[in-house]
Amino acid sequence: MNREMLMLVDAISREKAVEREVVFGAVEAALASATKKLNGGEVDIRVAVDRETGDYETFRRWLVVPDEAGLQNPDAEEMLSDAVERIADIEVGDYIEEAIESLTIGRIGAQAAKQVILQKIRDAEREQLLNDYLSRGDKIFVGTVKRLDKGDIIVESGRVEGRLKRSEMIPKENLRSGDRVRAFILGVDPMQRGAQIMLSRSAPGFMIELFAQEVPEIEQGLLEIKSCARDPGSRAKIAVVSHDRRVDPIGTCVGVRGSRVNGVTTELGGERVDIVLWSEDPAQFVIGALAPANVQSIVVDEERHAMDVVVDEENLAIAIGRGGQNVRLASDLTGWRINIMTAEESQAKQATESESVRKIFIEKLDVDEEVADILIAEGFTSLEEVAYVPLQEMLEIESFDEDTVHELRTRAKDALLTMEIAQETMVAQVSQDLRDLDGLTPELIATLASGGIHSRDDLADLAVDELVELAGVDDAQARTLIMKAREHWFTV
Repeated sequence: MNREMLMLVDAISREKAVEREVVFGAVEAALASATKKLNGGEVDIRVAVDRETGDYETFRRWLVVPDEAGLQNPDAEEMLSDAVERIADIEVGDYIEEAIESLTIGRIGAQAAKQVILQKIRDAEREQLLNDYLSRGDKIFVGTVKRLDKGDIIVESGRVEGRLKRSEMIPKENLRSGDRVRAFILGVDPMQRGAQIMLSRSAPGFMIELFAQEVPEIEQGLLEIKSCARDPGSRAKIAVVSHDRRVDPIGTCVGVRGSRVNGVTTELGGERVDIVLWSEDPAQFVIGALAPANVQSIVVDEERHAMDVVVDEENLAIAIGRGGQNVRLASDLTGWRINIMTAEESQAKQATESESVRKIFIEKLDVDEEVADILIAEGFTSLEEVAYVPLQEMLEIESFDEDTVHELRTRAKDALLTMEIAQETMVAQVSQDLRDLDGLTPELIATLASGGIHSRDDLADLAVDELVELAGVDDAQARTLIMKAREHWFTV
């Protein structure tokens, strides 16, 4: 039987054009699987086949685990304290092995083992093909629609298959068997049965790679696409920058009579593309991203990573776009939260914010409205700025003498200390499970506590609009926090 095993290994190796070592590994796995079934339970079996004689030995083994972890699988695990009694220098992660009787392979058993071995060889063969394909470094998968699989489309390229999920297709796209398809390679899902290369035609990366193919200057390093935002099948924006002053980034991507951008648009079912000049200045970048709308002014809030963009009435609808598409794509492209508003709305908001800051200065610094207005006019928006901006900057304020400046800074620091102590007191009233919730800052926890929210269940019971009003967060953040707070309700 040992000689027959060697002959079987040699035959499969030649037939499938794979290394003998791969076949031996499949044989060992097949024998181990069969032995495990005979022993029952969740035992761990290892089989070692001699590559020269075909003789094989079988071992049952136990994984050494730390005592505090306990035995999750007593059939295949051993606690460290028990293991060291058998092998003094054994460590966690090692195996204790015990030789057991090897499985005798009869004629029927050999045929069954052969089927298992062939399946494992097919898996190894497919994995090798997959690795060979991925090693080429291609980012776009080019193939032919082979079949439908539970709503997904299987695309074949040579002997390699990719999976294009319905959610990754361009809306209203109708691909049929035999159609030629190009798609972006998202990655590999080893848990997926069948085609494991995951494809997308709606990902921003697909548009970037299509432009790289259409525009040689990108591959040459003269141009770079910094970011891309898409509403698949409808509209998209890309941000480009030139690394050579002689190369016009936008004109180069458009091409002669629009030939280059049209090539991308045609591949994407008529998806309209806005090409934006990238800028290191975030405000300038956002202004370009909102084109074709003209921007009157822009206010940058670094702390909230947001911008208030003011446009006139004529440009308001253009800036927002149909269904908010233009501002949404601009926000995705730049990575900044963009608030579009008219001049009147901007003035009203600034007045409201100034009034809020004025109240804080009057209350916390114990000053009159005139002093508070001077601070606001000089650009101060918080107690932290009054307390910690460089002293020389405050001494340059004509309305304040040196004594006044020092007094204001002292009062600001004292107010901040008092507020911090009060905040710590409020946080201490909150349960640990709420403090541990991802996304909650100490300031937000203190705000929740002041509103009577002291536990995770209290937060979970809130509606989105209630949390927005209480904590001053936006709808998306409020929704996320509430869902996280409710997770333990559904944990079994």
